[in-house]
Amino acid sequence: MCEANAYLREGESEQLIMESVDKVEPEEEGLRLVNIFGEQKFIKAKIQALSLVDHRIVLSL
Repeated sequence: MCEANAYLREGESEQLIMESVDKVEPEEEGLRLVNIFGEQKFIKAKIQALSLVDHRIVLSL
């Protein structure tokens, strides 16, 4: 499987915001995350780091 977990980094801490993310779609003011179950979440953030091997997407405000 190729899905990843998305985390929001604030300072030194990271908060899990969505598991099993399948799609990251750019929107005008942020990103739309869609997981393998079809659940969607919009967040006003940018991608800070992406590690496909570790299945991690790190976002920042």
